[in-house]
Amino acid sequence: MTLFVLRRLLGFAVTLLLAAAVIFFLLDLLPGDPAQFILGINATPENVAQLRAQLGLDAPAWQRLFIWIWGMLQGDFGQSYTQNAPVADLIGERLWVTMPLAILAMAIAIVVGLPLGILAARRRGKLLDTGIMVLAQTGIAIPNFWFGMLLALLFAVTLRWLPPGGFTSWSEDPAAAMRALVLPSLALALPQASILARVMRTALVDVQGQDFIRTARAKGMTMGEAVWRHGVRNALLPVLTVLGLQFAYLVAGTIIVENVFYLPGLGRLIFTAISQRDLILVRGATIVLIVAVTATMLVIDLLYALVDPRLREGEQR
Repeated sequence: MTLFVLRRLLGFAVTLLLAAAVIFFLLDLLPGDPAQFILGINATPENVAQLRAQLGLDAPAWQRLFIWIWGMLQGDFGQSYTQNAPVADLIGERLWVTMPLAILAMAIAIVVGLPLGILAARRRGKLLDTGIMVLAQTGIAIPNFWFGMLLALLFAVTLRWLPPGGFTSWSEDPAAAMRALVLPSLALALPQASILARVMRTALVDVQGQDFIRTARAKGMTMGEAVWRHGVRNALLPVLTVLGLQFAYLVAGTIIVENVFYLPGLGRLIFTAISQRDLILVRGATIVLIVAVTATMLVIDLLYALVDPRLREGEQR
C-alpha cells in the first residue's frame, strides 16, 4: 500500500508541474502586451518598457516560469496588477465561496443520485425504473445555468424563500451565506445527480448477474440483502471514477453559475481577470483549480485501492 501511495503522489506532483508549464506558456503566447493594455494606447514606448520591467515581462520565458513555480511553492502567486493585491489573498477570499458551493452541490448529487440509481436497478424493467431514467435523461439535457434561472424565478422571485443572488460573508452571517448557496448548488447538482443515477443503475444491474450474488442467494439471502451487502460495494468502483470527474466539472462549472447568481467566487474572479488581461491572476487562479481537480483524482485513486484490494496486490507484484 505504501508503494501504491508513493507512486500516486509522484504522479500527482508530475501532473501539476506539467500543467503549470502548459498554462504558463499558453498564456504567454497570447497576442497583445499586458503592459500596453494597462497603460492604454496613448502610452509612450518608454513607459511601456518601464512597466514591463516592473512586471518582470522582459525576462526570458523559462526564467519567468521558474520564478513563478518557485514562488508558488512558497505561497507567493505574484501580485495582481489590475487589483493591486497579492494573488494568493484574492484566491483565498474567493475559495471560501467556490469550494463550499462545489462541495454542497456534490453532496446533493450523491444524496439524490445514488439512491435513485439503486432504486431503478432494483426495479429494473418496471414503470419506476423507466420513470427514474426519463427524469435522469431530462436532468442531463437541461443546462445548469438555465435551471438556475428557473430556480431563482420560483424560489426567489415568486415564493421569496431564498435570495436570488449575492453573497453574505461567512463571518458576518453563516446562515445567510449558506442560504445564498442553496439555489446555485441545486443548479450545479441536477445534471450530476442524473449522471450518478444512470451510472449507479448500470453498474448495479451488471453486478446483480455476477456469481457472488448468486452464491449469496444460494446461502439464503434475499435479493435485496445480497445487493446491499455485496452488490453495492462492487458497483461503487465505476461510480468513484464518475464522482472524481464530476467534482472536477463542478469546480470548473462554477464560473457560469457564479455569474448567474452574482457570487464572488473563484469563477467570477477568473472571468474578471481574463476580461482585464491580468495574466498573473489568471495563471494563479487556474493552477488552483487544477490542484483541486488533481487532488480529487488522487483521492479517488486511493479510495479505489481501499474498495478493491486487487489494485494494491497488483501494485505490489
